[in-house]
Amino acid sequence: MTSPHDDPRFDWQAAEADLHDPGGPDADVVDLDDARARRAAPRPRPAGDTHFDLPLDESPQRGGMLVDPPPVAASGRRPVVPVGWSTWPNIRHSARLAAELAAYRAAFHTVRAPWYATQAAFWATVGAFRLTGRQLRWWWVAEQTGLRQAAADAGDAQTWHKLHREVKHTRAWRGLVLTAEAVTLAVGGPLAWTLAPWWALTAGAGLAVAYLAHVGRPNDRPIITPATVAGRFRRVNPDIILRAYYAAGLGHPDRAHQRVEFGSTMARDASGTGSQVSIDLPYGKTFDDAVKARGGIASGLDVAVSQVFITRDASSHRRHTLWVADRDPLAAGAGRTPLLRCKPTDIWQPAPFGLDERGNKVAVDLLWNSILIGAQPRQGKTFAARLLALYAALDPYVKLTVFDGGGKPDWRKFALVADRCAFGLAMTRDGDPAEIVVEALREIKADVQDRYERLSALPPEVCPEGKLTREIARDPKYRMPVRLVILDEFQEYFDLGEVSKEIASLLVYLVKVAPAAGVGFVDATQRPSGVGAGQVAQQFISFRDNHQVRFALRTGSWQVSDLVLGSGAYSEGHDSSTLLPTYKGVGILRGATDHTPTVRTYLADQEDAEKILHAARKLREAAGTLTGMAAGEDVTREPRDVLADVRAVFEPKEPGLHWEHVAARLAERMPEHYAEISPDAISAQLRALDVPSVGIKVRGVNRNGCRLTDLDRVIDHRRSA
Repeated sequence: MTSPHDDPRFDWQAAEADLHDPGGPDADVVDLDDARARRAAPRPRPAGDTHFDLPLDESPQRGGMLVDPPPVAASGRRPVVPVGWSTWPNIRHSARLAAELAAYRAAFHTVRAPWYATQAAFWATVGAFRLTGRQLRWWWVAEQTGLRQAAADAGDAQTWHKLHREVKHTRAWRGLVLTAEAVTLAVGGPLAWTLAPWWALTAGAGLAVAYLAHVGRPNDRPIITPATVAGRFRRVNPDIILRAYYAAGLGHPDRAHQRVEFGSTMARDASGTGSQVSIDLPYGKTFDDAVKARGGIASGLDVAVSQVFITRDASSHRRHTLWVADRDPLAAGAGRTPLLRCKPTDIWQPAPFGLDERGNKVAVDLLWNSILIGAQPRQGKTFAARLLALYAALDPYVKLTVFDGGGKPDWRKFALVADRCAFGLAMTRDGDPAEIVVEALREIKADVQDRYERLSALPPEVCPEGKLTREIARDPKYRMPVRLVILDEFQEYFDLGEVSKEIASLLVYLVKVAPAAGVGFVDATQRPSGVGAGQVAQQFISFRDNHQVRFALRTGSWQVSDLVLGSGAYSEGHDSSTLLPTYKGVGILRGATDHTPTVRTYLADQEDAEKILHAARKLREAAGTLTGMAAGEDVTREPRDVLADVRAVFEPKEPGLHWEHVAARLAERMPEHYAEISPDAISAQLRALDVPSVGIKVRGVNRNGCRLTDLDRVIDHRRSA
């Protein structure tokens, strides 16, 4: 396809003029009719240089309005009283912002006042000499010198004498004016110094210095610098958009059925941070083509890729909304978390998470959801997960379970509030972290199953539709508080050998069933592709894919991005691998709402988290909801004698049992320890203790199991040792 750079019909001068056109008072909306009229006006142009001769809005287009409606009533009238001054809260807010801005400007200029005075004195001195020179040139009528010289060169004596007489008369009366000025200054100055009050002298001197400094300073050297600077940005117009789309290969201006058209007028968005328009691609081109050409579109617009956002239009697969940010919206951080106020939160309300690309606040529902967070290392994954956990911690009625497979310092302080917590995989004073995880997940599974039973038994006036309510969750007599389970680096729990089978089975069950019972999950990983192979690997994938809300910070490729965001995210234009490595805490949030924003998460560093968690502990102590390990309870799993437990499930006169029967009897008789035990797991444990796995014939069925004689032999050997 011919590049627009080679297309002789593209008016680069017009495009550049439109690009830098300040626009005037209505520059927020580009008037296409006015733009066409201005472009139709005669202007010099190189031979053969023409404009894109395309009808932009000659006939009504579907849509035909701004992508976002303007902030006016349905009647088209703007409010008489501006929104910022319409209610007392808005008035107080507007007044506070105005006062803050005024105070900032006052402080800014006060600090620089001595430098302003020094510059004013210097330029006032220059101005005095410059003003004197102007007065002398005015008296001498220097501008007539050229006329008299021209008359002399032409030999026109009559004209020269006429000009000479005029200049003599002009110099005479102008000399009188300058003499009067000098006498006034010579006499009036001392009189004013003697008779005028101090404030008048000060005001007069200030005005004189200001005027002389204005006369003396160069035009490009202001003495007082502004405290705030209005941002500058490149103005996007329809011609530039056409150039970008054709350069990206999404159409051709010479072919009638390959032209890019507009489904709406070009407009500023409601936030005032960018320009947007609805684009109709040529027939046969799709939204997916636009997504793949996003880099080319950004190049054609001459902006960064992070400033170009393409959103699907549900009405047509060839239509989408293009939003171009004035400047990179992801480069600036969202600021510190509002949780630093340390006020109680409510898990039944969305948790503040950050700001989207347009500066709108983004919140995430922790209730009824499981949330997956994935990214490369050091991109803010743990910070994002911890931000949500801190919100839950400030609700004293939420029961927290925190497990970090990586053992990083980021989560250690959650021991102040967590009912169960384990960090890393090495043995600690609290016990084996893997065992703590297994026990906690078993307890949560039993709690979830019990909740469904008890909720179904409650009367409809207490529990409408058999669902957990805020009143039930906060009433201690029902024993059904909202629970939040946080797993960071959860891939580590799928790679622990035999114990991972039970952990994987429990996690898959809980992530599918538990959210509806008021048990949410926030799970983070840097390896969303999975672990190993076999049953545990399949359960890892099942666990990963059963999260409703997904947040992907920067990943290594679009394939990994799709693993985090869910299948089909890339085809919808969402690819976290395109995020720049300089962005920290910036990711794509999918599933939280119908919109999929790019979010800059709030910041809560280690010091902030510790402050919030200390406040959260005080809230829980005051509410009497501090439980488990945070309350000092001993939750170490009681050691079990596997040999004795298996020996106990043998009935009299049973010479042997199949592994399936051993596992079933252990789960039935000792569910607190063996609820999820599998035949393979119990077989592996006994074989590690020198109990062989042999073929056992029970009721005519021959399968692998253990003989009672082998079991007794190992027990007797241990006792005699």
